Amino acid sequence: MTATVQPVSLELARLESMAESDYYNPYTMFEWPDTLELDKPWMSEDLVTLAGTEFWDELPREQQLALTRHEAVNFFSLNVHGIRELLSEVVLRIHTKTYADASEFLHHFIGEENEHMWFFSAFCLRYGKKIYPAAPNLTPATDDGLSKAASELVIFARILMFEEIVDYFNAHMATDTSLPKIAQDINRIHHQDESRHVAFGRTIFTQLLQQVKEKNPEDIPRLVTYLDAYLDYSIRSLYNPAVYRDAGLNSPLELRRQLLEHPARAEAHDRILKRTRKFLARNGLIAQEAVA
Repeated sequence: MTATVQPVSLELARLESMAESDYYNPYTMFEWPDTLELDKPWMSEDLVTLAGTEFWDELPREQQLALTRHEAVNFFSLNVHGIRELLSEVVLRIHTKTYADASEFLHHFIGEENEHMWFFSAFCLRYGKKIYPAAPNLTPATDDGLSKAASELVIFARILMFEEIVDYFNAHMATDTSLPKIAQDINRIHHQDESRHVAFGRTIFTQLLQQVKEKNPEDIPRLVTYLDAYLDYSIRSLYNPAVYRDAGLNSPLELRRQLLEHPARAEAHDRILKRTRKFLARNGLIAQEAVA
């Protein structure tokens, strides 16, 4: 490296080096048992969408375990859908003029995310016999009135926020010894890779935001509204009525409504979003009520 290399380039070079040194073959590294234990939770019990509420406490143990199984499959299904979306956006940008300096890292990013999608889907299909459908995206539309930099920022903000929310769950379950080993391993490996992807996402986000602030500051209020709505959508997608139905819970749509209004779940959401909200707040991109 010469003295003229910019800090952003140094960061990308560091991430590229880490991706190369941490490389693994996902198709051979995992040991996939024929079946998973039914007397173990498949998802950490304090991460299920009923955790901390009377609805969880009222369930018999057998049904609690069933719920963790379906929530694990739903969580991994959300990863499949999220990765498919982000890959479609990143592939369109690799080796374009705007992202020329980042293209080397983007090759690693695309390869790793494709492999992540494979092992998440493999878990779902082997043990859950399904991939839950994606939830409809109910976030506000971003119209053509946004500047190019703001439109690009929205794309990478969605990728970043998705990865940070997922990583909260991965980091927790990577060390949860109550889970089947394959569930721990998948969460551990994904957490390892996502640490690089989040660092990259924040670097690109910061660059694009600086451009918006300098050239199109009028876009900032609309970005604040959109990003706040996208965080809300991401949290709501965790609450899947089909999961509750498959676990044998009554009135799944009404249960979802009550859970989303439950104070204990609001506290859980704050924990999940704490890192992302702090990052957005530092960059002046968060609604005041969210800061409060």
